[in-house]
Amino acid sequence: MSIETPARTGTTTAPMLAVKDLVVRYGRGRKAAASPAAVDGVSFDIAPGETVGLVGESGSGKSTIGKAILGLQKVSGGSIAYQGTDITAAGPGQRRALGGELRAVFQDPNSSLNPRNTVGASLMEPLKLRGAAAAEARSKAEDMLERVGLPRDAVDRYPSQFSGGQRQRISVARALICDPKLVVCDEAVSALDLSTQAQVLNLLADLRDERGLSYLFIAHDIAVVRFLAERVVVLYRGQVMENGPADEVTGNPRHPFTQALVAASPVPRPAEQAARREARESLGIRTGAAATPGPGGCPFRLRCPLATDLCRDERPALRRVGGADVACHYA
Repeated sequence: MSIETPARTGTTTAPMLAVKDLVVRYGRGRKAAASPAAVDGVSFDIAPGETVGLVGESGSGKSTIGKAILGLQKVSGGSIAYQGTDITAAGPGQRRALGGELRAVFQDPNSSLNPRNTVGASLMEPLKLRGAAAAEARSKAEDMLERVGLPRDAVDRYPSQFSGGQRQRISVARALICDPKLVVCDEAVSALDLSTQAQVLNLLADLRDERGLSYLFIAHDIAVVRFLAERVVVLYRGQVMENGPADEVTGNPRHPFTQALVAASPVPRPAEQAARREARESLGIRTGAAATPGPGGCPFRLRCPLATDLCRDERPALRRVGGADVACHYA
């Protein structure tokens, strides 16, 4: 079931990205067929200028979805469409053509910055691949660095001369220098301290508003997702547990797993943190070390205090509860 994207300014807006019934399995042949799917029937849309947050624990499949969209992971089933064009099995030529419009910011900035190249060389590379002259590429790199809060002369320095937060700003500049329409942010702020994290989040929000960007923002901290995203998709073991407007999903969660994520989100005030810990423990949700459930049924059933035989026998479909869609028989 897809998340409903509201019409804008009285007209229907085609999605920037449409993911439908996506399935991803690791391995090959019989091994892949026998193993649980890393992503199992996930659907969502992203409208132009919209940010959708993808949140879940480690191993929930959220980064796998990002890699599938970027063409870094083979898709086993379902489809991915970018501006109405199916890119599920896009070849190298089609991916190169999309390179300027579909970009990424990863958790580790060193994954996109060559330590042997100057910052300017890393930023200018995608521009030169698209035919920009050296002087034009340098000028645009300097402008982009200035826009992300770094000095223009940073083009002649190396990544090792910058802090972790500054290197992530450089990664953001590199992702946006080709004026993309959609950016996949995969744990883009999770390795940063809280103050630097807030700065980068504000930068991403400002650039989105200025340029009309669409984001797929992937994170494990639902509080971070709530800050930037307009809609949230909650994943558990490769399946969607809950989705809907960010305020609805994070402020009034219906699924027990979403409730646990919200209660586990850290806050800087000790008294509030203690209250959250007590609330989390009162939910009666077992830890993530619970045994892996067998095929079929609800993947969260071995940790859920509401689980019954129905949860074991029948996978819950997404259904509307309040203002969100929830995959729970008892929500």
